[in-house]
Amino acid sequence: MGHPISLGTRFFAPGWFGLSFALPWSVTKFQIWRGPLGLRTEIARGFEAGMAIALDTKLSQGVQKAAQEAGLAVVDGVVSSGFNGAPTEKYTLALASAPHKTFQFELGTGFDLGNPVYSTPVHEFLLEVAQRLRNPRPDVYVTLGGLPMSMSGWQWPFHLSTSGADTYIVHGDTKLEDGKTPADQQLKAKVSASMTVTFAEVVPAPEQPFAESFIYNAVRKILDQGQIELTKSGNRQPVPVTTRYYSAKQGRFIFNDTDEQQRADFLAAKVYWASGVLGGGEPVWIADPRDAQYLNTTVASLKKTAEALAGEGILKLDPKFEFAASTEPLMSHHSEYEERMAEALAFTRPTFNEEMRGGHTNM
Repeated sequence: MGHPISLGTRFFAPGWFGLSFALPWSVTKFQIWRGPLGLRTEIARGFEAGMAIALDTKLSQGVQKAAQEAGLAVVDGVVSSGFNGAPTEKYTLALASAPHKTFQFELGTGFDLGNPVYSTPVHEFLLEVAQRLRNPRPDVYVTLGGLPMSMSGWQWPFHLSTSGADTYIVHGDTKLEDGKTPADQQLKAKVSASMTVTFAEVVPAPEQPFAESFIYNAVRKILDQGQIELTKSGNRQPVPVTTRYYSAKQGRFIFNDTDEQQRADFLAAKVYWASGVLGGGEPVWIADPRDAQYLNTTVASLKKTAEALAGEGILKLDPKFEFAASTEPLMSHHSEYEERMAEALAFTRPTFNEEMRGGHTNM
């Protein structure tokens, strides 16, 4: 008999993929059995049938509708809790064309998805999720310094600091993804990202769809500044998100001022790591608005830069200039990208004044 996997309100017995049994809506989470055709077959059938989940709340109904409109399906939904124990609903979203690729989506139970102020931004967020799930590694982001980092384990939504400080906090992890280090030896940082209560007023809601982009970009920015140390273990490190990253006049976040050459170097590095090293040569989304925000540019500009790189044989672009794959000329620069990563990694490590270490000071 196969292994149980949580999925939804349809039960598939091993070898009985043509049959399904409705389960009571009162069940909040249950299991299906992995049959001989595997999990992908079960999820694919769920897509065809209009997959349902056991969690039946007003929020879950809204999430399923929003996911479907974005080309996604909710394959699991459970009652959970945030870092401070506040109730949440956690969903697993999957892409129809690649149902084995999933995304964790978590909202506070009191979130009103029916509010027009929220529904449009959530729809745009899920459209981006659908595009990002087409990447071979949807969780990987590259920094301007040349570090390929994954983001995982984020506990949404924000919660008020337990230390008494006037801030909202969200916790998560970022790991260095060099394509060769075993998982248990990866360098990583436990992150405690914060924003002041005052700054939170510019964010429509302290929920994942409204904050994930600027939090991930703040982590990348802090790494570029060498203010997070990557270790094999350690305590949580702060990533403050302040008004210095936000232009009230323009109504948008600004993390970096980049020129054309920097953007070209960034896209080449992204494709090198996310496609060539970590993605087996599969194409990655180079028109990601999250990268545009990080680089203080536009998606149209990123496409134009990618087109120029493709003309030089560095990237292989799709007809819509949305996705790009690595090429042999790009991968031939292996030693340069490894050296750049090593330099960026060294920059994150704390340094000490050797004279002060030896006890020689002016005090």
